[in-house]
Amino acid sequence: MTVVQAALILFLIFFGLMFIGVPISVSIGCSSIVVLLLSCFETDVLAHVVAQRCFKGIDSFALLALPFFMLAGSIMNKGGIARRLVRLARFFVGKIPGCLAATNVLTNMFFGAISGSSVAAASAVGKIMGPLEKEEGYEDAFSAAVNICSAPTGVIIPPSGPLILYSITARSVSVSALFMAGYVPGVLLGACVMAVAIYIARKKGYTGSTVEETDSIGRVLVDAVPSIFMMIIVMGGILLGWFTATEAGIVACLYCMVLGFAYKELDTKQLWKLMSECMMDTAVILFLIAASNIMSYAMSISEIPAALSSMLMGITDNKYILLLIMNVFLLVLGMFLDLTPAVLIFTPIFLPIATGFGRSPVHFGVMLILNLAIGSVTPPVGSVLFVGCNVGGVTVEQVTKYIVPIFISMVVALLLVVYIPALSLFIPQLCGLV
Repeated sequence: MTVVQAALILFLIFFGLMFIGVPISVSIGCSSIVVLLLSCFETDVLAHVVAQRCFKGIDSFALLALPFFMLAGSIMNKGGIARRLVRLARFFVGKIPGCLAATNVLTNMFFGAISGSSVAAASAVGKIMGPLEKEEGYEDAFSAAVNICSAPTGVIIPPSGPLILYSITARSVSVSALFMAGYVPGVLLGACVMAVAIYIARKKGYTGSTVEETDSIGRVLVDAVPSIFMMIIVMGGILLGWFTATEAGIVACLYCMVLGFAYKELDTKQLWKLMSECMMDTAVILFLIAASNIMSYAMSISEIPAALSSMLMGITDNKYILLLIMNVFLLVLGMFLDLTPAVLIFTPIFLPIATGFGRSPVHFGVMLILNLAIGSVTPPVGSVLFVGCNVGGVTVEQVTKYIVPIFISMVVALLLVVYIPALSLFIPQLCGLV
């Protein structure tokens, strides 16, 4: 079987199964097994190989960080965290035109970084900001568009689950280095979204906030800072060598539990429920990782990554054009695939190509996650898009006219990160992590 035949069979079966509603992890596993069978593997040998690849995929100490950060995010999502962050953000941007749009962006940066989930950020922050913006005359579609486009910043700003997944898939890439590399690109993405949001708000005549804050700035800070302090504890502890990135997940989890009980927003019954939900979500991700490891092996056996690399190199040897082609491809595929499976599928394909022309695996990881995060705001599979529309009470058609200019600014941020590696690597290099 030729490389082209293997690639066609693999991806046609994969997308075909997904199209008829088969779960992504099952689609990945089935398509990979078919390719391995056609590659002359005996049935009994194949069974052993598949089992070994599954166990190898999930046999990772770094993977332990994922359920702990997920649980920490779930606990932080519970209760009034978003409300506290909204009040804090409003103090920073409350005087500028269209301040509530800017507040939405800043809150999503805070909240998304704490929770590690763009969907959670879009839901929690949108539920609070929507009524406030409506009160001050903001168009529902504009408010929803700003909320949708700013939510993905939390996927880049650490602690980030997708960055952990990339580290596991790439094998030799430090989670700590990826965490440090995510700060500047995440802030840059948020700044680009905020700039366009303020520009549109000014054109529509939206003014600064008319809401009078009854509490002092000191009180607001005391209220909100403990939530944000989790990021400082986690990243500070990693940098100072107090604990590894994996152990940081446990520290974050314990801190969030203490904070939840202190805020009186968490009880043992709720904690048990959150833990059971986290266990189920972790099981889904583990199954997905195991299945994707079979696909990685199938692609390796079929020499698909090498063939793709040769094909791209045959088009041009200019690394800047190659990077552009890769990013266009990822942007388009990000419209059809959720972030987690996309990371697991495309890392083994594109990482060797990127490192082949001198890109750091850390820089490529940030570029990949940022690319796919932007894809989460686009149809037809944009999870953040549909959650944001649902929360804002608007249709996809209504928000599209506002999403398009903001989306362009997000792509500009992406291109800056892609072509200026220092934006990602400056802090990790400063910390001696790369």
